[in-house]
Amino acid sequence: MNSLKSDSGAKPAEAPAESGSRSNFIRDIIAEDIRTGKHGGRVQTRFPPEPNGYLHIGHAKAIYLDFGLAAEFGGKCNLRFDDTNPSKEETEYVEAIMEDVEWLGYKWDGLFYASDYFQQLYEWAVQLIKAGKAFVCDLSADEIREYRGTLTEPGKESPYRNRSVAENLDLFERMKNGEFPDGSRTLRAKIDMASPNVNFRDPVMYRILHMEHHRTGNQWCIYPMYDWAHGQSDSIEKVTHSICTLEFDNNRPLYNWYIEQLGIFPSQQYEFDRLSLSYTMMSKRKLLRLVQEGRVAGWNDPRMPTLSGMRRRGYTPEAIRNFAASLGVSKTNGVTQLQQLEYYVREDLNKHALRVMAVLNPLRVVIDNYPDNLVEEMDAVNNPEDASAGSRKVPFSKVLYIEQDDFREDPPKQFYRLAPGREVRLRYGYLITCQSVVKDADGNIVELHCTYDPATRGGNTPDGRKVKSTIHWVSAAHAVDAEVRLYDTLFTKEDPNEVEEGQDFTANLNPNSLEVLTGCKVEPGLRDVEPGARYQFERMGYFCVDPDSKSGKPVFNRTIGLKDTWAKIEQRGKK
Repeated sequence: MNSLKSDSGAKPAEAPAESGSRSNFIRDIIAEDIRTGKHGGRVQTRFPPEPNGYLHIGHAKAIYLDFGLAAEFGGKCNLRFDDTNPSKEETEYVEAIMEDVEWLGYKWDGLFYASDYFQQLYEWAVQLIKAGKAFVCDLSADEIREYRGTLTEPGKESPYRNRSVAENLDLFERMKNGEFPDGSRTLRAKIDMASPNVNFRDPVMYRILHMEHHRTGNQWCIYPMYDWAHGQSDSIEKVTHSICTLEFDNNRPLYNWYIEQLGIFPSQQYEFDRLSLSYTMMSKRKLLRLVQEGRVAGWNDPRMPTLSGMRRRGYTPEAIRNFAASLGVSKTNGVTQLQQLEYYVREDLNKHALRVMAVLNPLRVVIDNYPDNLVEEMDAVNNPEDASAGSRKVPFSKVLYIEQDDFREDPPKQFYRLAPGREVRLRYGYLITCQSVVKDADGNIVELHCTYDPATRGGNTPDGRKVKSTIHWVSAAHAVDAEVRLYDTLFTKEDPNEVEEGQDFTANLNPNSLEVLTGCKVEPGLRDVEPGARYQFERMGYFCVDPDSKSGKPVFNRTIGLKDTWAKIEQRGKK
């Protein structure tokens, strides 16, 4: 007989079976490159997050593509931190990102940082200055924007554009040596201020920022811009397929220009549609604001779309990988419904989560004709989807708890659960019939008195009589008190950014996104469960043990609910 333990650990990830079932033009490109021998048939990808926040579900698609495609074609994938902005980046985020990638089941072939390449990037910048392709500019950030022009009007050249190579080399070295204040000078590429691609209008390569870096300390006070650091970092690592989201489509010509001017390994960039999920905020900047303003309980709040929040809520890495595999890869952005992710979460938990009984809103039931001191052990199946999960013993006694919603004193049509004079089946137990109710001074029902049929142990009906409903229960004498946290979507609108004039996205926060239930009753096997363990509370949904749990005082987060036929009927009746 198996004990009541749940495996909360992640298993090593393989490319999901569904990985080839959806349209994926990047996979087609890689396959063709291998066929033609491009890059010697080698595949090298990278996942390059900026450590300025925690990873969210949107990153899961990129992780799946970067690591999954490399694995599929026998290639390698690096994890590289794009840590070029010390004002926003922290070691905490670096560690969280590594933990999330490993939790998803992936292992990187190389661990790198853009800061590893600061010296090489500086030397390459000097190379461009010597070639007359870069100059030091004294315009302010606002002036640079003003000079840049618009999508329909060309920009105008900086008055500092024609400095001599010698002057540019001197000024750039002095920038590096810390002689100038923040924002006073930049290094810009010298390309074409009339280019229809605004990114080509003498883009900034370096800015001055006297700020301590989480890895390099105060060694540098000039930091490379993304467009300057990214392609060259790819080239240093000999990345063959640099995969990024569509907002970088217009940056690709600049990515190529830098590589061509330097004559270095020709990494190539490919853009795909980013994941947008209904009722979900994907902006790390806005998620950071929610954390900083205390609107959520940190980055790992189970309402957050972060991978750490989803892990705490009880989502499985398998479910997220399968969800990512179900998404097509195209050049058109769209919105994926949250229900699609929930489908894969529910599907995976249904296969692996152990079944237990828990009563969230207890109603006391006394079985009047049951022996006072008798305690029976009922056989309960741990997971009907997995025979190897075995079974467990659940104590049954004279006084039980059932859900308040499983009783109606005046039952409406199509309500088949317990009511006065009505018989129901107790899961794994007996058939009971409600005989009377006890109310408090305010008229609230606080206790039911029932009788049971001793011949129906295990829910059997020897005489073949029909019983329309089976409900769950917990023995009062053996129940463990628990706290249960019920989560809803963090936002009330499908598009959290859709707001009225004068409002911002916080106007769409759901005031009912968290309900905390105390005094819940769970079966005794859950007294000392480990944080991260996942269970199905029969008839209630899937739940995960929260890190706030203590011995004898478990705390559960609802991961996702089950379909409730009566709840749907009742809701339709209210409309």
